[in-house]
Amino acid sequence: MDLHGSFHVYDTTLRDGAQQEGLNLSVADKLAIARQLDGLGVGYIEGGWPGSNPKDTEFFRRAREELHLEHARLAAFGATRRAGVPAADDPLVAALRDSGAGVVTLVAKSHDRHVELALRTTLEENLAMVRDTVTHLRDEGQTVFVDAEHFFDGYRANRAYALEVLRTAAEAGAEVVALCDTNGGMLPDWVSDVVLDVIASTGARVGIHAHNDSGCAVANSLAAVAAGASHVQGCINGYGERTGNADLVTVVANLELKLDRTVLPPGLLREATRIAHAVAEVTNVPPASRQPYVGTSAFAHKAGLHASAIKVDPDLYQHMDPLGVGNDMRLLVSDMAGRASIELKGKELGYDLSDGSREMKELVTRVTDRVKAMEQQGYTFEAADASFELLLAEEVEGVRPSYFDVESWRVITETRPDGEAVSEATVKLRSAGVRYVVTGEGNGPVNALDAALREAIGQAFPEVAKFELIDYKVRILDQGHGTDAITRVLIETSDGESSWVTVGVGANVIEASWGALVDGLTFGLRRHHR
Repeated sequence: MDLHGSFHVYDTTLRDGAQQEGLNLSVADKLAIARQLDGLGVGYIEGGWPGSNPKDTEFFRRAREELHLEHARLAAFGATRRAGVPAADDPLVAALRDSGAGVVTLVAKSHDRHVELALRTTLEENLAMVRDTVTHLRDEGQTVFVDAEHFFDGYRANRAYALEVLRTAAEAGAEVVALCDTNGGMLPDWVSDVVLDVIASTGARVGIHAHNDSGCAVANSLAAVAAGASHVQGCINGYGERTGNADLVTVVANLELKLDRTVLPPGLLREATRIAHAVAEVTNVPPASRQPYVGTSAFAHKAGLHASAIKVDPDLYQHMDPLGVGNDMRLLVSDMAGRASIELKGKELGYDLSDGSREMKELVTRVTDRVKAMEQQGYTFEAADASFELLLAEEVEGVRPSYFDVESWRVITETRPDGEAVSEATVKLRSAGVRYVVTGEGNGPVNALDAALREAIGQAFPEVAKFELIDYKVRILDQGHGTDAITRVLIETSDGESSWVTVGVGANVIEASWGALVDGLTFGLRRHHR
């Protein structure tokens, strides 16, 4: 199937998505993300605006040598020529021409007030700017798309002029005219009506570029496609200015899985979860757990009633097989858990708790009651699978997994003459029949405790050297008690191959952290020794 001829999936993460608050991409970041997007099978990757800033200019220079795309074509973004300047003489148009990109996406004003107030030119000159720039770049051998900026608002203010901008672009040779909901205020029915009118009035090939300010970017994109648009723009993970752009993965997944439209190369949608998370690592923006299709919570089940049904048939509480987007079903253990939740979670961890015997039923009841009691105290097991596995192993095997016995621990923090605060922790424990007394320093009490604990245990179990604390979260549970509040700590530990999360609860952050640290090292040793 010719993806570029039948339906366009156009990603603008590297340009529009990069305008998100707090997101700052280097040239190397943009190259890495482009490779991931190509692995998803999108048809077009908008790399940025060459000539407008050194970073984007450098990106296109390096892309010519370093970016070898299998599925996508690289697009350069830019504006129509300036008023009163021939397209051939405009330096920004020249940057587009010389970018090496086979596709150019031009932003054009389609709102009459923007033409007069922002461009400070006439409506007639704006049409000439569109016509001349499209014609010039087409004559230079480049494919041209036109993004009609503020189109929907312009259509409402002056329908005739907004449509004339589209006609001018199409007649000059623009392959697509993308209707931009730049302010993000449209609703699906409105989008559908406008797209139908545009196609009937201009005959142009229509695309949609939706922002999410009304919470409808994905719905608006789907409405546009249903009305006849055959080019959809968006950003992976819904990145973008303000509330973001249409989440491209959600749009594509809905088109393929719900509407039976093949818009990506066969099989590549199964890479969506991996790629969405890989891009999040590059952007350093934590993945949204509740993101449709690819979020870690997208197929997570917590309620006991749900788990009971899923035990019979997973489709009873899932709208699709998560493998279709490379995701997986997860069962969460919490105070809402029932017996079915515990049985299914146990099976996931390698324990068969469903043999129906009286002893097994009593064990499952014990685990269920214990989980509910501990969650009442402040623990959370839905986010700390490793701590739950240790609890379950203790109930099943009759003894809690342990590789060391702690005699005592303490930590102090002192301020030195230079103003630097340093923490020192002392840990006393027995491991493999040997008593260890170790002191560790750190830039805080938890860091010092971690250093001392790991050094002590490491003398008996050298593999602990591989373990690394990679995430640390603190939650105050009863804030009304101020500094006397109960504290919950979640710690994520990695051995370089995988990671696990443990939970600790205590009267203060140090006590809670100690519990999570001990569980983290215990779980890691158990995994390695198994």
